[in-house]
Amino acid sequence: MFKAKRYKLSSGLKVVLVDMPSSPTTTVEVRVETGSKYESSKELGLSHFLEHMCFKGTKKRPSAAEVHKAFDELGAISNAFTSSEVTGYWAKADYKNVLKILDIVSDIYLNTIFKKEDLTKEKGVITEEINMYEDKPEAMVAELFDKEMHGNQPAGLPVIGNKKSVNSFTVKDLYNYHAKHYVAKATTIIVAGRFNQSEIRSKISNVFGNISRSKKFGKKKTKISYRGSRVVHKHKNTDQAHIILGMRSYPYKDKRNRVVELIRGILSSGLSSRLFHRLREELGICYYVRALNVPSTDHGEFGVASGVDPKRIDIAVAAIMDEFRKLKKDLISEEELQKVKISMISKMYMSLETSDSVLDYFSNRSTFYNDLKMPNEIEKEILAVRPKDVRDMAKELFNSKDTLLAVVSKNINKIKLKKVLTLK
Repeated sequence: MFKAKRYKLSSGLKVVLVDMPSSPTTTVEVRVETGSKYESSKELGLSHFLEHMCFKGTKKRPSAAEVHKAFDELGAISNAFTSSEVTGYWAKADYKNVLKILDIVSDIYLNTIFKKEDLTKEKGVITEEINMYEDKPEAMVAELFDKEMHGNQPAGLPVIGNKKSVNSFTVKDLYNYHAKHYVAKATTIIVAGRFNQSEIRSKISNVFGNISRSKKFGKKKTKISYRGSRVVHKHKNTDQAHIILGMRSYPYKDKRNRVVELIRGILSSGLSSRLFHRLREELGICYYVRALNVPSTDHGEFGVASGVDPKRIDIAVAAIMDEFRKLKKDLISEEELQKVKISMISKMYMSLETSDSVLDYFSNRSTFYNDLKMPNEIEKEILAVRPKDVRDMAKELFNSKDTLLAVVSKNINKIKLKKVLTLK
């Protein structure tokens, strides 16, 4: 299906090459290990702002219009993203154009020019992006959950920043942050699809030959504190109450995540999953319900998100808590566990059918796990999980040390809701 290799240049820059000989497309990404967790209190949102500004022009392509035209002339799809721990710039095109898209992506990463007039306009753009998320209660409740779980530290603050911080940034701030973090030892180049190995290796060596070799800056470790069961609410005049009910889980490299992922699948993978059946088919209480396992490098969270009738929040929470208790108490049947394993394995392979999805998979393996573990190895790990492993993990995961219910809705009865948060 594909072969993955990685190597390192003398500068410390890392390269991951994933050969997909029959792919009609190739995707290129430049990923840097920086994001909101690397920011100081005065830099809140600067990683994300810089990502936007990198498309505004380079020495070779001095305007946003020329950067976009370069991609469009190749029929390429291009974009970028910023998370709490990484920022990435990528493009996907016909495999014949791989060297050209690598040239463009590397150009915006290495040679971007920041201009005051572009900075001023982008402040307006990102302010409206913040407004957009504030109009989406599903996004708002996730932000509320993170803030209450982690408090006033980077893990608890929004990646996008806030209107005050965004409007405070200067051109000098952008250049300083770029110089500090966009360095060889923090950078990985990933290429997935059809390409000539020697040509790609040569091109990468040439275009990244002068990348900064300054030291790589780290991030502060996330502080973990347990505060028991609690409810946090943000008022918004919505027809639905959007909730996340969750607790702490485990970082990326923790082996327990394999079983946690299966628990997530038992609860919400497919239309016969426990939560879909309970909340939607039996109670008719929601349209969507999904379980989430969100690891980071030094912490993790598990949760269930749903949108329900504001008058029935307590019923929804009680039903979710009941499903948690069942997993702690009862052994899952071999039949149900096998169904979930097949579902997870099938979805994993179906998610690896295009060059960009394969690139995402190996980018994350390299960045967060420091390996290139193949999907068939993960399949074996999934198949090895036993019913007892699931019950034991549920007992560990579902406890009252830090059970948090975040709600975005009209007024709620916190006392009533807290009473249903016990996991005993």
